[in-house]
Amino acid sequence: MWQTELLDLDAYFARTGASASSSLTELHEAHVRAIPFENIDVMLGIVPSLDLADIQDKLVGRRRGGYCYEHQLLFTAVLERLGYTVARRMSRVMTGPRTHMMSIVDDHLVDVGFGAGMLHPMPLADGAVVDQAGWPHRLRREDRRWVLEKQVAGRWELQHAFEDDVEQHPADYTAANYYVATHERSPFSRQLVVMRLEPGLSRRLVGRQLTVEHAGEEPEISQVEDLGKTLESLDITLTDRELSHIGSTPGTESASRS
Repeated sequence: MWQTELLDLDAYFARTGASASSSLTELHEAHVRAIPFENIDVMLGIVPSLDLADIQDKLVGRRRGGYCYEHQLLFTAVLERLGYTVARRMSRVMTGPRTHMMSIVDDHLVDVGFGAGMLHPMPLADGAVVDQAGWPHRLRREDRRWVLEKQVAGRWELQHAFEDDVEQHPADYTAANYYVATHERSPFSRQLVVMRLEPGLSRRLVGRQLTVEHAGEEPEISQVEDLGKTLESLDITLTDRELSHIGSTPGTESASRS
């Protein structure tokens, strides 16, 4: 059902620097650090394909990035090929619809596709706090759901919430993917979004606004003049035609309206 037999593990490991002997935590960090979070296909007018072969070609072969469905479908295929038992799930971001894909693996929240969010898995334990690249994250049990929060300026901010026992099928992600890519109220359909996370450093490009944040310090915010150069600094290289299209998209003209 999830096409895991199509996965080229050797190519994936070459892309991320991980190996079959890496732990779940090591695999998670290697994926997040190697593969960007981005919605460039959506800005090009393309609804990203969720076929594993297409995801692999894009994120591994062409060394591009993607958003949650692409990241998680690729990563969960890797985990299953390595013998892990994976439960694919969906969560509600903030107060929006249930559209974010994440997974439960070995009683841990595994979430490589939440932008500049989680570097490591989170244990499913009420009140568990994990340092995520310098930004503490907490899981709380609230009735039937788990709530993920991030500590910002001394307070806990909601990230997303999910039930760990609601099974998902490929069609569920296909429908959510179409909404995220096309609906006028989706933040990913209206503006360029690129995010990178590594220990102590978070970088976020939204429209033409670049936010660089070092753990424990005030973020540095600037307006991007050379979009191509900025994207290359975030490990994304586009063709001249793609860059021209992205640069003329309303969502990249001014991040202040996002």
